[in-house]
Amino acid sequence: MRKALTAFALALSAPVAAANTVSVCVFDVIGANGDVFNLMKDYALDVKSIGIDLNLKPYTDESVAIGDFNAGQCDAVAATDLRIRPYNRFTGSVSAVGALPTYDDLKTLLATLAQDKAAPLMKSDGYEVLGILPIGAGYLFTSDRSIDSAAELAGKRMATLDYQKDAIHMVNYVKATVVPSDITNFAGKFNNGSVDTAYAPAFAYEALELYKGLDPDGGIVNYTLAQLTVQIIVRDELIEDDIAQQARQIAWSMFPQTMDLVAQQESAIPNDKWIEISAEDKEGYQEMFRQNRIEMRDGSNGAPTVYDPRMLTLMANIRCSSNPGASECTASDRE
Repeated sequence: MRKALTAFALALSAPVAAANTVSVCVFDVIGANGDVFNLMKDYALDVKSIGIDLNLKPYTDESVAIGDFNAGQCDAVAATDLRIRPYNRFTGSVSAVGALPTYDDLKTLLATLAQDKAAPLMKSDGYEVLGILPIGAGYLFTSDRSIDSAAELAGKRMATLDYQKDAIHMVNYVKATVVPSDITNFAGKFNNGSVDTAYAPAFAYEALELYKGLDPDGGIVNYTLAQLTVQIIVRDELIEDDIAQQARQIAWSMFPQTMDLVAQQESAIPNDKWIEISAEDKEGYQEMFRQNRIEMRDGSNGAPTVYDPRMLTLMANIRCSSNPGASECTASDRE
């Protein structure tokens, strides 16, 4: 009995391993009250259980968040996959145009990326992906409902993120006009009529007041242009490999929570604001996007080299598993 009490006393007096404190620059266009920042607070609470103590710093300007991360002001950054491509081109290719048409496809992909065997792909050039959180499909917002096909985009002014090389390539491909923009000003340009179209997830309808730019004759094309995510990137040496893997699995466990939020944002958009397109048009879009993904994988036909071929192949396999009858699944130039 005395030995047992002594052992218990020693256990109580033993030093507790200190948590690994990691500062995170978190981009949320709304700031500390935004949905992304709130998701990151939930994530931070969960990863405490594995010894990671996240100190979250909100940023409403993504370029400033990235700049502070690069300058060493933060140990990690949570930003859109468009911005993290320089740190990991593999996970940065999740938002490749038209690559994941459905949320079921996205779920399959993120479940795959959370597995242990995917861990080596989460590291690149001294950085590591600690988690991926979906923020919804990207849709085309247009001030003119008649713009519901690629052909009708010719000559139209499109707000285009000036660092998003794939979007610039696509805008040029459909012979529309690139209007250089960033996340802090694209909504204003759409709302004041400076551009005819903008590309954004559903949350922007309310949060960025894009409904103003839709009035009176506009709408949202109900077709997934890309799956957008927020990804958490940390300097590789700060987190042990097994802990980093547990953190990624925690982020994956939040998928139902994040998708419930996306569903709420999409259902909040009035039905009459959605523009439905035909199955034939959807098939045409899909083939157009596929050809463009191949060009931006290979850097062919004047396209920039943007996408990681391994990610494109993985997403093609997922699409063909969920829709094996698709023409691309027997194409000679499969991704």
